[in-house]
Amino acid sequence: MLKRVKSKYVLLCLLQLIGLRVFSQYTINFRIQSRPEAHTTDTIFLAGNFNNWNPGKDEYRFSVSDGALVQIKNLPVANYQFKCTRGEWQKAECTIDGGDISNRTINLVSDTTIYITVAEWKDDFSVTAKKHTASVNVKIIDTAFLIPQLNRKRRISIYLPPDYNTCNKKYPVMYLQDGQNIFDEFTAFSDEWAVDECLDSLIKKGTPPCIVVGIDNGPERMTEYNPYEYKQFGKGEGDLYVDFLATTLKPFIDKHYRTMPSEGNTTIAGSSMGGLIAYYAALKYPDTFGNAGIFSPSFLTANQIKEQTIAKGNKLTGKLFFYIGQKEGDGDVQEVEKVVNILGQKSSAMIYYAVDPESSHNEQAWRKWFGSFYKWIMADGFNNVIDLGK
Repeated sequence: MLKRVKSKYVLLCLLQLIGLRVFSQYTINFRIQSRPEAHTTDTIFLAGNFNNWNPGKDEYRFSVSDGALVQIKNLPVANYQFKCTRGEWQKAECTIDGGDISNRTINLVSDTTIYITVAEWKDDFSVTAKKHTASVNVKIIDTAFLIPQLNRKRRISIYLPPDYNTCNKKYPVMYLQDGQNIFDEFTAFSDEWAVDECLDSLIKKGTPPCIVVGIDNGPERMTEYNPYEYKQFGKGEGDLYVDFLATTLKPFIDKHYRTMPSEGNTTIAGSSMGGLIAYYAALKYPDTFGNAGIFSPSFLTANQIKEQTIAKGNKLTGKLFFYIGQKEGDGDVQEVEKVVNILGQKSSAMIYYAVDPESSHNEQAWRKWFGSFYKWIMADGFNNVIDLGK
């Protein structure tokens, strides 16, 4: 592990990466090698980040007549995640004892055939396997908060520091994407970040507190979280989504809660596509989101993000935390490093860049690194909490 300090640019892990043929396109053949004896006549589907995680899309149905095959052509070099379902997420594949499995992954660099063994199906086990784990400090603001820019509604949750109701303090605020996954195992797609438990523990040990706002994703996640058009998902809606965050949601939070609304006390964060849109929001609204947590960002779906960094990176002056797992694939790591290097040259921002050699693209990795991110952001990135009672 190496360190390099240039101006305010901190690089925690510098890797020598080989160039990949990022413009090449390849074919993946997915084949079911074996599956449980139960439900042998049910149709099996493939769901992944190549089809907006749709659990029952007909084009991704395994063809019984062709040896249980799903073939996807013309995929660019990238890291892909996927799982098998029987048409619904409640009927997704799972471990032999009913536990959730991590996303299957492939770092695509050539035509490939993948053989899949399905151990069991989730709906054959008790629905009580997943429990509500959100702490008492987590509340639901609204189950159908309007996104007027997109004419959609979304659940919004909030974490209030343990002393919020017993004092008159104002707090910094952090906005996190994929809100289902950050506080509660019951609503999490695969596993939760456990942000509430992490903050409860850190605050108890003396780390400054903040408010955390979780914004649930929706069926259009792959386009809402991308400001650009991408062949596999269609036209991006990210501009409108970040307009919602900056001009609708943040003013609502500042009006109804005791916040410190300045950009220096406001952070936006997310992972995967959520990491991409969090970074884009910081570039588009640097006077609103002064700090950002960018976990495993899907920069391979947004080639224009480098041009945006060149054009607007000089406006970033706060703290930006970039994280990527080496096991996510060389292409993903390379794209993050390109953006980090450009930003390091263009901006005066404080940049923390970490590459974890042991981690993949999943909630377990982001949970592992969230505490480091939070402590680093809170150390100097936010001002001290203001107590209105003094």
